[in-house]
Amino acid sequence: MITAIDNIFGIFVGYIANVLFYKIFGIPFIVLVLLVGAITFSFYFRFINIRGFLHSIDIIKGKYDNPNDTGQISHFQALTSALSATIGLGNIAGVAVAVSLGGPGAVFWMMFIAIFSMTAKFVSATLAQLYRTVHDDGSVSGGPMYYLDQGLKEMGLGTFGKILGVLYAIFIIGGAFGGGNMFQANQSYELVGSLTGIPSWIYGIVLMGLVAAVIMGGIERIGKTTEKIVPTMVILYVSASLFIIFMNLDKLPGVINSIFSQALNPEATYGGFMGVIVIGIKRAVFSNEGGVGSAAIAHSAAKTDEPVREGIVAMIGPFIDTIVICFMTASVILITADQNPLINAEGIKGAELTSAAFGSAISWFPYILAIVVFLFSYSTMISWYYYGEKGWKYLSSADSSLIIYKAIFLCCVFIGSISSLSNVIDFSDMMILSCAVPNIIGAFFLLPKLKTHLDDYWSRYQEGKFQTFK
Repeated sequence: MITAIDNIFGIFVGYIANVLFYKIFGIPFIVLVLLVGAITFSFYFRFINIRGFLHSIDIIKGKYDNPNDTGQISHFQALTSALSATIGLGNIAGVAVAVSLGGPGAVFWMMFIAIFSMTAKFVSATLAQLYRTVHDDGSVSGGPMYYLDQGLKEMGLGTFGKILGVLYAIFIIGGAFGGGNMFQANQSYELVGSLTGIPSWIYGIVLMGLVAAVIMGGIERIGKTTEKIVPTMVILYVSASLFIIFMNLDKLPGVINSIFSQALNPEATYGGFMGVIVIGIKRAVFSNEGGVGSAAIAHSAAKTDEPVREGIVAMIGPFIDTIVICFMTASVILITADQNPLINAEGIKGAELTSAAFGSAISWFPYILAIVVFLFSYSTMISWYYYGEKGWKYLSSADSSLIIYKAIFLCCVFIGSISSLSNVIDFSDMMILSCAVPNIIGAFFLLPKLKTHLDDYWSRYQEGKFQTFK
């Protein structure tokens, strides 16, 4: 029965992938859109991702938090809610997938695109604040489907904007089912199941129950949960990574050299030069969701009357989850490669490869990593449930239909637990990357308005006109 479900799912994924991943000059169209969009945004806004970095830290620390501002959660809670959907298996399993498919060179391209993804995050989060809807009960609806719809309507492109908004809502729901759900269930089971021996179907049922217990609480409960889980798990994971790196400092120069040399080698060992670039970009976007626009849904709920300020907060996400955490994961995997029996094994390797890497250096750490992976995957699931719910509500205003979305979401928890990694990751890539197409295309039309807001905000910031609270 389980094999039959996996086979049917594989056929469905293969058919859809042929349509969505049409290649232009050997590069999937979706990946090309992401690359062009992120780089263009960075130049257009004069690298706000770099010049606004220190200001972003002050905002996150609460320096400008006005408790009377409109919204549901603080800047810090918005960031941790968004990070809970990105930090986790994209950084733990996703990096392992990148290394197993593209070699060390893919890691370079992950970090390279992450620099530009910071600006893509800034664009989406700022637009989400500009066009968010605050309801009578204080709840907020925002995200790409709203700013694509309303923003383009202001420009006389209402029909085009509505089409992009509907497409985005469909893809974000698919992303909630795939990367935000099935991939998390699949990879968390890979570790928990290997350590405990629990059957996948039992794990799937238990995880369904745990997810069902929390998805009723909305963004406030998610924000309060993630602001505790995310920092603790990041500190634990980064500390273990740094321990292994410092214990093997003599190997680090060789690791860094392999990352750079294989990234820029036209005859790269794994899949050729373009193949390594594409793998790196796909895994980076899966890790930090830059250009996808999903995090903008969480950031739209932040308490602020300065839309640009929340965009500057959002851009730190890719730096934390890809440039910092993904590099640490890659370093551990490559440093311990000669001790890891899975490094040269056939097939796509995910969380199991990362676990074996840590286990080769710290014998007991796979058990800690299993807990970390479970908590990260769990927090990712509840955050992505919220994203998909907002997409569903955009398509259907009837509250009664929401039970259908919840039922499908919970079923996907079970399917992800029992399916093969290759099927799950293909479907996850499809849905999450597809969100970038309507998001980036629509955002190009709104860049002039956004630039006006940024220039105004930045001039007031440099003149010291903002009130501080800490």
